[in-house]
Amino acid sequence: MPSIPANSDLSKAAETPAEAGLLDALQHQVAVFARRAEQTRLGGVGQARNSMDRAAYLLLNRLDLEGPMGVKALAGGMGIDSSTVTRQVAPLVDGGLVKRTSHPEDGRAVVLALSPRGQARLEEVRSSRRELMARVTDDWTEEERESFTALLTRFNVSLSELMGAVAEAGPAS
Repeated sequence: MPSIPANSDLSKAAETPAEAGLLDALQHQVAVFARRAEQTRLGGVGQARNSMDRAAYLLLNRLDLEGPMGVKALAGGMGIDSSTVTRQVAPLVDGGLVKRTSHPEDGRAVVLALSPRGQARLEEVRSSRRELMARVTDDWTEEERESFTALLTRFNVSLSELMGAVAEAGPAS
């Protein structure tokens, strides 16, 4: 996990003007990326474009990749609280994309699972988003795509870990 400076002064991360300039460029490109992602919602192309919001996509994708699970486990895996998951899952259940079932070992507990309709809808959106990524990176080599994916994954993991550590540390005194 990335360490947090003892005095929580994150500005000391850049020690030279060159490092500061590079970090300024990085934060600017991340901000531009966030704007572009929000503008397009990375919704893909064709009929599926912008047809599923980010929260729904992430929830359905996690259920698909990890299988049925309870609200607490889903929330923990996504780094959000249970009430947020409950609020985000409700329309997915109402729309028939997610089903609530009893836990196989404890019938009182509720487990969320991707429905067949949810699986089909998720694959439609994935396919559209895959096409968008193919178009955006059309002139990239396979190695460039792999490298970018690895670095973006590493960036997201590091950011998630740092934000988790900051949240655990509480407000700065």
